[in-house]
Formats: sequence, C-alpha cells, structure tokens
Amino acid sequence: MKTFHVITAAFAAIILFLYGLQGFSRELQTVGGEKLKVWLGKVTANRWVGFLIGALASAVIQSSTAVISLAVSLVDTTVISFRSSLAVMLGAKLGTTSTAWLVSFRLMSIGPFFIVLGAIISVLPWKNKIFGKAVFYFGFVFVTLSLISDVLEPLRNNPTFMRYLLMAGTPWIGVLAGLVFTAVVQSSTVTTGLGILLVQQEVLPPEAAVFLVIGANAGTTSTALVASLGMNHTARAAAVTNTLFNLVGTLLFYPFIVPYARFVIHIAADPGQGVALAHLTFNLVITLLYLSTLNWWAPLIQKWFRLSPA
Repeated sequence: MKTFHVITAAFAAIILFLYGLQGFSRELQTVGGEKLKVWLGKVTANRWVGFLIGALASAVIQSSTAVISLAVSLVDTTVISFRSSLAVMLGAKLGTTSTAWLVSFRLMSIGPFFIVLGAIISVLPWKNKIFGKAVFYFGFVFVTLSLISDVLEPLRNNPTFMRYLLMAGTPWIGVLAGLVFTAVVQSSTVTTGLGILLVQQEVLPPEAAVFLVIGANAGTTSTALVASLGMNHTARAAAVTNTLFNLVGTLLFYPFIVPYARFVIHIAADPGQGVALAHLTFNLVITLLYLSTLNWWAPLIQKWFRLSPA
C-alpha cells in the first residue's frame, strides 16, 4: 500500500508539473502571442531566420508542442507558407532542449523565489503586471520538479519498481516507452525532465534515460497531428511532415543509439548533464541535417501532398 501511495503521489506531482508547463506557456503566449505571430509571418524568405525564431520561441515558452501547433495553425490561415513552417518546426525541436539543461544543473531551488516574485508583480498597480503570471508559473514548474524528485526517492528501495524501470535499458523498450509516455502527456519536456531526475537519483541508468529522450522526440508530435485534423490540407501536411521529421530522425539514430548514449554520458560532467547533452546533440544533428537539405526534400514533400510550390 505504501508503494501505491508513493506512485500515486508521483503521478500527482507529474500532473502538477505538466500543469505548470501549460500555464507558463499559456501566459507567455497571452503576453507575446501576437508578436510571435508577426515574427513567424516574416520568416517566409529565409529558412535560417525561421529556424532561429522557432528555436527562440520554444526555448522561452519551454514547449516545442505549443510552437509547432502555432506554426501549423498559421499555415492553416496562410500567414506563413508550408515551407516556412518546416523551418520553424525544426527550430522548435532544438529550442525545447533548454528545459533539460535547467533540470540537469539542479536549479529546482529557484522555484520558490520566482513564485513569490510572480505573486508580487501580479498585485502591483502597473500595466505590465500580466508578466507576473508567467513568472509565477515558471517558478511553479521548478517547485513541482523538486516535488517529483522528493516523491520518487523512496522508490529506489522497491525491487519491483526498479525491475520495471530497468527494462528501459533495453534500447527498443526505452525508445518505445519514451514515445508512448510523451504521446500520452503531450510534452517531451515532462519525459526528459523526469528522465534526468531519475538519473540524478541513481534510480535510472543514464543510457536508459537517453533512450527515453530519443523516443520522446517522436512522441511529441501527437498534439500537432490532432490539432490539424480540422484544418486545411496544407496545415495537415505540415503536421504530418513534422511527425516524419521525428520518426525518421529516431530511426536514423537507432542503429547507433547504444554507443552514442555511452559516448555522450562519458564526456559529460555528470550523468544528468549527459542526458541533457544527448538531447541537445540529437536534436541539433537532426535539425541541421534537415535544414541544410530543405531545398532538396521540401519540393518532394510538396509534390507528395500535392501542394502548390509557394
């Protein structure tokens, strides 16, 4: 029964973490959503600018899902072209790695400070107090991360839990688990952050966490796919192409996943930072590969989906 209570508390903490991420993303979009749309609308002429804006927006909002979904919706309303949306979505993949680094540097203690600061900003009589909610949720994210860390601590001594968890050390199981869990919670940030926390507690082998992270990159596409169902053909094509980005990238890395994980963990300062480094390098290699060959394969995708070349 004690184990059941611990697991229930862990899921509750994860739900709070997800709620905090969604709240932080929502408030930042409320503050700067229109400006973000304007920025995205100006990237049609340059794929590298679109890539950088997608990366920056995802790093600030801490949600590649939100940026990708926004890009798909802007394609639906013809604010940006299909090809421009591809560059933005590639940038979003890279920008989402920022949260993993914050977790790997064990910065959870900053959470209470930002919660208090956000609350103070929210009650001050000035026109920019709307920023207070964003600051509050930023702190809330790290407080819930700390809560998850504390709740999971007793599970280190549970042999049944450890046996199931160690199954993620098998590459295909780890990748599949990361994909499915991310598709369910609709946030690769949750999967990555949780994996790093488990590594820091010496509950999960760092190589297994790398497998989870790579799987999470494929699973994070589910939200944009669902959101595109009611949109036009071009928007649906953008969402499907984003899924192909992630699936093909995972398949390209999979044959080398074990030596890759071991090498990155070996050169990192500590195992948690090794997982964050693996997350960064995986996304960096895949996005630069796609972006540098965009002019070659984008027309093929457009032809496949029967889209206009514009």
